[in-house]
Parts: sequence; C-alpha cells; structure tokens
Amino acid sequence: MRGARRGPPMAVVAVVAAVIQVAGTHFAQTRQPGAHLLDLPGVALLLAGPALLLLHRKAPEAMLAGVVAVTGLYFGLGYPWGPAPLSVALAIIVATAARRRPFAWTVTAAVVVGIFIWGALAGGDLGLVRAAAASAWLIIMVLLGEALRARREWAAARRAEAAAARQRAEDEYRLALARDIHDVVAHSLSMINVRASVALHLADRDPQQLVPALEAIKTASKESLTQVRDLLGVLRQDAPLRPGLSLDAVPGLVADARNAGLAVSLAYDGDARLMRERLGPERETVVYRVVQEALTNAVRHAGARHVRVTIGPVAGDARPGPMLAVSVDDDGHGRGGAAEGNGLRGMRERLAGVGGGVEFVELRPGLGVRATLPLDPAPATPGEARA
Repeated sequence: MRGARRGPPMAVVAVVAAVIQVAGTHFAQTRQPGAHLLDLPGVALLLAGPALLLLHRKAPEAMLAGVVAVTGLYFGLGYPWGPAPLSVALAIIVATAARRRPFAWTVTAAVVVGIFIWGALAGGDLGLVRAAAASAWLIIMVLLGEALRARREWAAARRAEAAAARQRAEDEYRLALARDIHDVVAHSLSMINVRASVALHLADRDPQQLVPALEAIKTASKESLTQVRDLLGVLRQDAPLRPGLSLDAVPGLVADARNAGLAVSLAYDGDARLMRERLGPERETVVYRVVQEALTNAVRHAGARHVRVTIGPVAGDARPGPMLAVSVDDDGHGRGGAAEGNGLRGMRERLAGVGGGVEFVELRPGLGVRATLPLDPAPATPGEARA
C-alpha cells in the first residue's frame, strides 16, 4: 500500500511564506500612504512569523502563540497591511492538524475577539465589516487544519489496517504450513513405525518378506523427507509452494494404510473427475489432508483394523449451496473422551478455512469423521442453458 502523500518540507513553506510576506507588503505599502513605512524592524517581524513555523514539530503551541504575537505586534506598530497574516493562517492550520485542537481553537477565538475590538474602536461600521471578514477567514483556516488532521488520521488508520492484514495473512500462511508439516510427519512416521514393526516380526519367521517391508520403509521415508524439505523451504521463504494435493493422490494414502496392515476401502459416491472440477485445488488439498489425518489417527491412536473412506456429494442438504461429504469410519476404540489434539484441531481449522466443517462421531466401536465442504455449482447442461 502506498504511503500517504506528504506536502513540501516546512522549511520550504517557511521560506515561501517569508518571500510572499515581505515582497507583497513592500508593494502593498505604496497604496497605504498613512501607514508606517516598512523598515528593518518591520521586515524582521515579517520574517519572524515564517521562522516560528519551524517549531511545528517540537512546540506547536509555542509556534502558534509566537506567530500570533509577532503578527499582532506588526499591525500594532502601524505597519502597512498586506500578506502579513499568511504565517498566522499557516500556523493555525499546522497546529490544528498536529492535534492541538483545543489550543488552536482557543487562540483563534482570542484573535477573533481582538479583531472585533480593534474594528469597533478604530474603524466604526467599516471596521466591523473587515473584522467579520477576517474572522471568517481565520475560522476557515481552522477548518482546513481539521480536514488535514482527519485525513492524516484516516491515512494512518488505513496503514495500520493494511499492516495488520499483512500480519494476519502471514500468520495464517505459516499456520497452514505448520499443519502441513504436522500431517506429513505424523502420517509418515506412523506408517514407517508400523512397517518397521512388521519387518521386525518377519525377520525370523519369513525373511523373504523382509526386503519388501524395508523397501516400503525406504520409499515412505524418502517421500516424507521430500515433502518436509519442500515445506521448510517455503517457511524459510527461499522456495515456492508446490502445487496442492488432489483427489488423485487419495488412493496412494489408502495403499499406504493397507501396507501398514489396515483393511481400507475407498468409495466415490459419484464421478471423481466432476468432484475435482467442482472442488478446486485448495479444497482438493483439504480433502486429501482430512483423509490423511483420519488414517493416521486410525493407525497411531485407534488400534483399528478396518477403515472405510467415502467421498461424495451431500444429497438433500438444507444448506444454501452444494456440499461434498468426506466420511472416514474406523473400528478402533474411538477417542474415549480425550481432548482434540493438534491433528483433529488442524483438520477443523482447514475445513473452516474453506467454508466447511467437521464432526467426530463415536461409533462404538470406532470413530467416524464427518467432514463437509462446499462445492462449486454444477455447470448447466445445454438444455438448461437454452431454457
């Protein structure tokens, strides 16, 4: 987001104001024969106002009071009218914009009262008219300062909101990577542990089966290391995020679970290709991770022997849009009242991130994972499009 546009430095503004006040008053005095001729003290007073503007950061109250004082002294000594009040206008605007609103309004009100008193004493009705015009001009300056202050506060709020949004996006991104790392490591180590146990069991009884078991461990560990390396590279921001996982990778999860000793069935309630088209890459990855975490829990925690995975659209659902259901049922010992761990909590967060949800159902025996997530509307058929 671009930063708020800044005006010219105050030193430049002060120099320009000084030139305008001195040069403008020099030309204006030619039409004011009764005024005190502009001499060295008068020029010094005209220069003092712009010079005091340089205090706008360190002491805005002193700046405004000083500018009003030297300008009042200038006119009190009878010097000619001209652009001398320019520094007063700038001081009022700057002080109000610098959030010195009560002081700026108080000084402006005092100046207005002083102008009316001077107009009534020195100029009669014409003086009062001039005093009213000058007062209106001063009030407009205060309102300009208020507008500048409001704009600065709005710009600061926008910058803060943008920074907070960037921070939230980074936090969510890193949280998603942390969930991916958890899922990959937990699933892979669980499968490797089961296969290693099988290998140890077969070492004496059936040595011929030992080689396939070790090869499976080698393949699983290599794949896991590759995925973890990719995710850590993204976390360090020195590698791009690889494309998401799709429904085509779910059978591989099922095969891994079967090699680990689970009897796993996988069924698609509908055309898997159409499901992919209506899910999109992000939600496909969520489906993969849900199945992965459910199978990991069945292997690591549930002591299950049979698992059934079903993926298909929700029929007759009352929600406003089409939904996909992912069911994973095992025959293990369930949660047993245990609190949700990182895996189940990560599953819930993933689904919530794409507008879905999940319930964990005690099957006695076993645990059922009931996840739902939205599908894109089905494309219209040619007949429907003509209708």
